[in-house]
Amino acid sequence: MAGHSHWAGIKHRKGRADKQRSKIFSKFSKEITVAVKLGSKDSDTNPRLKSAIQAARVANMPKDNIERAIKKSEVNKNLNYNSLVYEGFGPEKVAIIIEVLTDNKNRTVSNIRTIFQKFGGNLGETGTASHHFKQAGVIRIDKKKISDNDILELAINGGAEDCSSNSQHHEVIAAKDNFYKVKLELEKKIRKFVSFGIEWLPINKISLDKKKTKSVLNFLETLEDNDDVQHVYANLAIDNNFEEKILT
Repeated sequence: MAGHSHWAGIKHRKGRADKQRSKIFSKFSKEITVAVKLGSKDSDTNPRLKSAIQAARVANMPKDNIERAIKKSEVNKNLNYNSLVYEGFGPEKVAIIIEVLTDNKNRTVSNIRTIFQKFGGNLGETGTASHHFKQAGVIRIDKKKISDNDILELAINGGAEDCSSNSQHHEVIAAKDNFYKVKLELEKKIRKFVSFGIEWLPINKISLDKKKTKSVLNFLETLEDNDDVQHVYANLAIDNNFEEKILT
């Protein structure tokens, strides 16, 4: 779950997500379970749970799987996951932020460090790469739900920092401390979002040639394949035609 970034979208359209369906569902289940343990099992009063459930539904996770994940927090009272953030630099000095949920910190950091080393990167200390990003609220809406002009008007009225659209969805970006005010404004017209939450957005992106970009994407996908990794963010620039380029 790479923060629904552009490169994650490319990966999904190439069919990789279908092959990794059970792994993806496992990550959603973990996020749902943790959200319930930290809040409540009522998604109307638990924003983290509501976001996790909506994201799981977008990925076509069965309703039974979602319900089992919610109940898991009640059955396994001693189940404890730690939310951790790792950062460093991948191949070609691309800055990386990794969010994990783990029940074993030593296992997780060892596995992540091994991946960095395999691809010629370096896992750093806190503050190593985070200054290349800013945290902001990101809300994505299905393009079919509302027109470009109407979502732009809503975003402006709500105090959003930015609003953009592509072929699949609208993306509204809000300052971290203004996120829920913007979200409430959008909910006046839109019942369901594709996703919403606080993400790490790159301040400046690095542009690479096709070969180097593919190498970085392989690194990012390897990180995401780790069971403890929930989200990966990178300051890698990918143009809109990159999918066609890598397939040629």
